[in-house]
Amino acid sequence: MELYLDSVDFDEIEKALNFGFIKGLTTTPTFMHRQGITDIDGAIVKLSGMVPELQVEALGESVEDILSEADRILSLPLKNEPVFKIPISNEGVTACQRLTEKGHKVNIHLIYTLNQAYMAMAAGAAFVCPLAGRLQDQGHDAIQLYEQCVEMIDKYGFSSKVMFSSVRYPEHIRQAILAGVHVCTVPYKVMKNLCDNSLSLIGTEQFKEHTQLITVKVSDLIRKNNPTCSQNDSLRSAMNKMTESRLGAVTVVDNKNKILGIFTDGDIRRYFQTNEKSTLEDLLIKIGFSKSPIVINCDANLEEAVKLFSESEVDSIIVERNGVPEGILDVQDLIKLGLLGQDYL
Repeated sequence: MELYLDSVDFDEIEKALNFGFIKGLTTTPTFMHRQGITDIDGAIVKLSGMVPELQVEALGESVEDILSEADRILSLPLKNEPVFKIPISNEGVTACQRLTEKGHKVNIHLIYTLNQAYMAMAAGAAFVCPLAGRLQDQGHDAIQLYEQCVEMIDKYGFSSKVMFSSVRYPEHIRQAILAGVHVCTVPYKVMKNLCDNSLSLIGTEQFKEHTQLITVKVSDLIRKNNPTCSQNDSLRSAMNKMTESRLGAVTVVDNKNKILGIFTDGDIRRYFQTNEKSTLEDLLIKIGFSKSPIVINCDANLEEAVKLFSESEVDSIIVERNGVPEGILDVQDLIKLGLLGQDYL
């Protein structure tokens, strides 16, 4: 089934063409009116150079009027010859037959019955176009009509293509496919949602998550700021470094920059709660810090980090290389990536 765009919005047309497989564009005077287009001929000329196949209206009260309008359109400086859309009528099918004899292509549209479709096919219409949405609005079985049109082409060998139009929602596309129509012309607001599915989105996010777990290293995620203190630094100094790094911890190191432990904002709260005479000048060695911190190598992948956070239930893990701190991995960094859930908090 070939996919056409049903629009005259130039922005939509460019977006749809970016898919790379849109076969054509259908237009109507109604679309042009809604879009505020006053120079219809200018729009036709521009569109003829944008799309693989353009379908435009050739209206008239009589056969001669329709043929005259088609000739007038052909006289425009078009890049490619359009398909002429003609509403079903005795005059319309007669004009279709004459245009087809001259090698032009015609879409007979506004089809509501099988008899109308037959007349269009017999006249040599390149496209026969019932309107699904409008038929269903009136309580008719539009899908049955499409199936009957396809069956008639197969049975009698008509060269026409059945076009599914008046598309309202993605379900219409599924119905068009199952009915076996040859072409479906679709508004951009429907077309852009055809790939959407919540299960696909969930699956994609899972694949991204698992890829990150396997391929991203801890060193790729840690922040540039690597807050460290000696055990002889003051509480004020530790708090300043926590603030600068936006982390809730500092790594405590010895004079060779080897890891001694970790000092966290939780240690600060507990110290002030239990020591009425505490001051910001008190030293970390007096306050106390964890001398058994959770540590991970900088070359470890995020899967290992997630496991450590889950098992230890801490908020900060020291990232090291050969016993020297490279930085601190914060649980929030993994939560933002969706690798740990909010229920961890």
